[in-house]
Amino acid sequence: MHETRQRERVAGETAPDRKKSAAEWYERYVGGTPEIERAKFAELAKDLMRVQLKIKKRTGAAGVMRTFHAKAILAVEDATLEFARDLPEDLRVGFARPGARYPVIVRLSNASGTRQPDFAPDLRGAALRIQTGPEESHDLLMTNYPVSHARDAREFVAFARVMAGADTGLRKGIALFGKLPLSVGWSAAARMRRNVRAGTGRKVASLALETYWSRGAILWGARPVRYRLRPAAGTRTALFPSGKDPDYLGREIAGRLAAADIVFELCVQRYVDARRTPIENGAADWDDQDAPVIRVATLTIPRQTLDSAAARSLARRVDDLAFDPWNTTDAFRPLGNLNRARKAAYEASSAHRKGRRFITTPPRRNVIAGRILNAGFDALNRFVPWHRLPTWAGLLNLEAVRQVLRRRNLIDTEIRPSLPMAHPVPPDVTEEQRTRRSYDGTYNDLSAPEMGAIGAPFGRNLPPVYRPELFGEPNPVTVSRELLHRDAFVPARSLNILAAAWIQFQVHDWVQHRRYPTGTRSVEVSLPPGMTWRNTPDGPPEHVMRFADDHGVHADGSRKPPTLFANAASHWWDGSEIYGGDEAVARSIRVPDGGAELRLEDGLLPPSPDGGVPLTGFRDNWWLGLSIMHTLFAREHNTVCAALRSEYPRMSEDAIYHTARLVVSALIAKIHTVEWTPAILATEVIDIGLTANWSGPPHTWLSRLGLWLVDEHALTGIPETLPDHHTAPYSLTEDFVTVYRMHPLIPDDYELADLRSGASLRTLGFNDLQGRRTEAAMREIGFENALYSFGIAHPGAITLHNYPRALQAFERDGEILDLSVVDLVRTRRRGVPRYNDFRAGLHKPRVRSFAELSDDPDTVARLQDVYRTVDDVDTMVGLFAENPPRGFGFSDTAFRVFILMASRRLQSDRFLTVDFRPEIYTPLGLDWIARSGMKSVIQRHCPDLGGLMPRDAGAFAPWHQVPGAGPD
Repeated sequence: MHETRQRERVAGETAPDRKKSAAEWYERYVGGTPEIERAKFAELAKDLMRVQLKIKKRTGAAGVMRTFHAKAILAVEDATLEFARDLPEDLRVGFARPGARYPVIVRLSNASGTRQPDFAPDLRGAALRIQTGPEESHDLLMTNYPVSHARDAREFVAFARVMAGADTGLRKGIALFGKLPLSVGWSAAARMRRNVRAGTGRKVASLALETYWSRGAILWGARPVRYRLRPAAGTRTALFPSGKDPDYLGREIAGRLAAADIVFELCVQRYVDARRTPIENGAADWDDQDAPVIRVATLTIPRQTLDSAAARSLARRVDDLAFDPWNTTDAFRPLGNLNRARKAAYEASSAHRKGRRFITTPPRRNVIAGRILNAGFDALNRFVPWHRLPTWAGLLNLEAVRQVLRRRNLIDTEIRPSLPMAHPVPPDVTEEQRTRRSYDGTYNDLSAPEMGAIGAPFGRNLPPVYRPELFGEPNPVTVSRELLHRDAFVPARSLNILAAAWIQFQVHDWVQHRRYPTGTRSVEVSLPPGMTWRNTPDGPPEHVMRFADDHGVHADGSRKPPTLFANAASHWWDGSEIYGGDEAVARSIRVPDGGAELRLEDGLLPPSPDGGVPLTGFRDNWWLGLSIMHTLFAREHNTVCAALRSEYPRMSEDAIYHTARLVVSALIAKIHTVEWTPAILATEVIDIGLTANWSGPPHTWLSRLGLWLVDEHALTGIPETLPDHHTAPYSLTEDFVTVYRMHPLIPDDYELADLRSGASLRTLGFNDLQGRRTEAAMREIGFENALYSFGIAHPGAITLHNYPRALQAFERDGEILDLSVVDLVRTRRRGVPRYNDFRAGLHKPRVRSFAELSDDPDTVARLQDVYRTVDDVDTMVGLFAENPPRGFGFSDTAFRVFILMASRRLQSDRFLTVDFRPEIYTPLGLDWIARSGMKSVIQRHCPDLGGLMPRDAGAFAPWHQVPGAGPD
C-alpha cells in the first residue's frame, strides 16, 4: 500500500461522467485500480471490527461500541445550516445555493473509542447530517486538528489496532513506542506520535470554541475542497477546563445552550495543486496561504434545555445514528485514500455496533496449532487418507482440510461498481426484516441486504476455466452413451428412494439457473455420425441436440459465453421450494383470507387451475418423489401453525405463518445435516462431524481437546455461534452445483405397494410418475402407500453406467432433453474445471492415469476410448468414476466441496446462528426443532408408518417390508 506502488489515475479518466476542474486533480488507488484497493480496504474494515471487540473486552462494555468517538458530548436534531447569500459562483453546486436553509443533526464528541473522562488527552469531533430533502442528506465529519496522524488507510488502521483499549499511561506508551513502529515503520511512527501529541496535548475548555477540520477532501461540484467548522465571531469564552469533572464538556455546553444559541461558520478551501493541496495524503495540511479559507454557510444550534427526558431520548436517538462521509451525492463525494477506506470501515463498524455484521477472531493457539496440523496432515495424507485414520484423527484431519478450503476456496463473485459511489443514508431495518425470513432472501445479512438473495450470482470455489474450444470435446453425447448410460440398474443398498427425493427437494431450495425461454436462445450439440434426435415431441429428426441456454450475468454481447450466472432461487436454506420465492406466490398457496396455513385438499397439495403440477413454491421437474416431500412438509407447516396458535393465542396469523416457516426451514436444515448426509456418507467420522455441526462435538476429552487447540468455535454447534462468511460474501457456488449432480439416484421403475397388506398396487416407470401424471398417481395410490413404497426400495448408486434412462429422453417445457448431456455441457460452459484440475484445486493429488481413476478394467478401457488424456476427463465423469471411501455414496473429491459448503450454509445464515433463539422462533418453535427429525415428521402425519421405519437407523435407510410383501 506504499505510495511508490500506487499508480496515478485522473478521476476524469477513470469516471468520464465525473467532471474535472481546470486545475487537474488526482486520485491514486492502492494497487493501481479501485478493485484491488476495495479488496484491501475490506480487510482493513475487518481489522477495525476486531478493534471494536478488543475495546469491548478491555472496557467490559455490554456491547460493541463505535471504533472512535464513543462518547457524545452534544447530540441534537434541531440545528440549521444557512448558506451565505454571497456564496462564490463556483461553489454554487447542488444543495449549496445562496440563502438556502436546511435542518441539521449535530453530534459533538470525544474522539477516543472508549468513554474516558473529558479531561483525558483526546481529540474532539463534529459530525453533521445536513438534511436537504426527503431522499437526500449529506454527512460532514471533522476533528479539531487540521491533519490526520495517518497519511493513508493502512497507517490509520494500524494505529487503531495498536491503540485499542490502551486506556492507561503504560499501555499507551507500549502501544506508541513499541507496537506502532513495528506496524508502520520508525519514521512514520514518529510523525504519527508528533501529530497525536499536537492534537491531544491542548486543554479544551468548550467544544463550542473549537475549530474542526475535515482533514480529507471532498468533491464540491467540479473541484475538490477541504471544509472546516469554526466558531462564529463573538462566541463567548469558557472557564478554564476542569481536571476533575469527567463530564465537564457536556455540562459546559449544556449551560451555554441554556443561555444562547451556539453558532459556527462552515468554510471551505479550494484545491490548488497536488503539491500544495494533496488529496491522497491525510497527514498533509492545506496551508491557509495556499488555499484561502472561504466562509460558505452558518450553522446555528438553537438555545434549548438538554436536561429533560425528551432531550435525553433525542440524544440517544442521534447517538445511535451511523454518520458516514459517503452518505451524500456524487457531486459531493469524498476523495482520497482515507476517505475511500472510510467507506468500507464506517459501513462495517456501524453494522458491527448495531448487531448487523459480525466477526469471529480465532484464538492465537488455534492459528498456531492449525498451521502445524495442516502441515502435518498434508504430509500424512500423501500416504494415508483421512478416512483410514482413527476416528479422532480423522475428525481433526477434516477440520484442517476445511480450514484450508475456507482460506483458499471461497472466491468473491459479487458485482460492484468499479469506483466507490456516494449513496443516500441507508434506511433503517424494519422489525419484519429483522425477525422474519424475506420472500426473496434479502436481509438475511442485515448489513448487506442483497447478499444471497434471488438474483445474486453463484460464487466459485475454483477459478472458472474458459475453454470454448473444448465445449464439444470430446462429444458429450459420446461421453453419455459410453460412460453414463444405465445398462443395468446398480442399487445403493444402504439407502431408500426417499433419500433420492430428498436431495432433489433440497436442490430446488438452493439453486436454479435461469434459462432462456425454449426456442429463443439455445445451445446446440452436434451428434455423432449416424445419430439423430427429436428436440421437441412432434419435431423432425435432427443432427443436433438443442436445449435452452443459461442466462449469464451482465453478458457483454461478445461471443465469449459468460462464466458468471445468477441464482433464480435464494442461496439461503429458507424452504423456498415449499413457500415460493416471491410474495405473490407465497400468498397464493396460503389458505384464503390471510390464514397462516398452506392450502391442502384432503391432505394433498391442491391442483393448479390448468390441472398440471399442483400449487406449491417450486414446481419444476415434478415427480412423485417431490410430491411426497412437498406434501409432507406442507402438512408439517400447518401442524406447527396450529401448535403456535394454541400456545400463543394473541399471535397474528401473519406472525404464525412466518414463525412456522422459520421452524420448518430450520428443521429441514437439521434433517439434512444430521440425517440425510450421514445416511449417504455412512461413516462414524461423518456422523460425528455432521452432528457436531448442529449440536456440538461429542463429550470425549480427546475430541474436545483437539477442537480447543484447532478451532475453539467448533466446540459448540453452529446455531450457538455468530454468522461468519469467512473470506467471501455468502453464496452457493457453481462447484457446489456440480457435486450435487446426483441423477443416478433416480430409478427407472417403481413398485408401488400397499403398506397394510404388502401387496403390489402397480409397477410404473418414471415417466408415469412425473409431470402432469404425478398427482393422479398420488391420489390413486395414496400418500401413505407412496411414502411406504419409497421407504422400502433402493435408489441408484452414484456411479458410472447408472444414469437413468428416463432422464436421457426427458420432456420438459416443450423440449426433449438428454439430461446427462445437458449436465456435461452446462458444467463445461459454466467454466467448472475438468476433473483433474478440479481435484488439484481442492488440494488433492492429480491422477496420473485412467487406471488410478477406477478399479474396473472395462471402465478404464472406455475412458481411454473416449478421452485423449486423463486431464480431459469431465468433472462429473471423474466424480462418478472415482472410488469413494468405504461407506460413502459419492466421491471424496466431491466431498471436499461438501465439507466446505455444508457448514457454510449454516454458519452464514443469521437465522441458524445469532437469531436462532426463542425471541425469533418462540420457545415452542425451538423445542419443536430440537425434538423433531425425519422419523418424527413422518410419524406425525402418517402414524401407521412408525413401526416400519428402522429402529437403529434414520428414515433414509431401507424400511421394514410388511410381511407377505412381494420381492423388492
